[in-house]
Amino acid sequence: MYLVNKEKINKSLSAKIVDARVAQVFNSFGDVLVTSSFGTTSAVLLHIVSRVRPNCPIYFIDTGYHFKETILYKKRLSRLLDLNVIDLRPDPADHSMTGKKQLWSQDPDHCCYINKVEPLDRVKLKYKVWMSGLIGFQNKNRSDLEIVDEEGEIIKFYPLIDWNSSLVEEYMESHSLPQHPLKDKGYESIGCTHCTVAGAGRSGRWSDSAKTECGLHK
Repeated sequence: MYLVNKEKINKSLSAKIVDARVAQVFNSFGDVLVTSSFGTTSAVLLHIVSRVRPNCPIYFIDTGYHFKETILYKKRLSRLLDLNVIDLRPDPADHSMTGKKQLWSQDPDHCCYINKVEPLDRVKLKYKVWMSGLIGFQNKNRSDLEIVDEEGEIIKFYPLIDWNSSLVEEYMESHSLPQHPLKDKGYESIGCTHCTVAGAGRSGRWSDSAKTECGLHK
């Protein structure tokens, strides 16, 4: 693998501001898979990437079950930051089955796999590095992550992982970035309509079960 000394690289990146972290990864690896959920904290990384690597493809997993506010927010940020957004969608037949069976209520892990994990897996094969905007304060699982990690054959890069909610708010205010429309309604983490309610952190995601992640970020 590329990372022969992960500890050394994490230490190096942790000493840099986020813009420099992002630039270093792009300069080191060239093509980088960048994904965004267009959630409540997504504008920060999208803004940085739009300046560091204009026209970089931004992959959005369109599960077919997003809040209309998320789709409108995606369109607004795409125009504002001149983003090159590419929608990834699940297999139509499999997606239809999840709706007919209301699979999210019976087997949410399988539902997430069909509508989120599998569509991204097809794209991940083309890349060696995957950048996403996970932030450590969102839950315990994420707080244990490092800036750079490895998963199988791909290097995972989380440039904002050591940020907190105050830094996010400060960045968005200083750069006049719009908030997700559902943020003021108490939604701090936003996924599919069937599995999301208002709540602090990620407490509103799969709130009636022990599930905390969709499977994209294991």
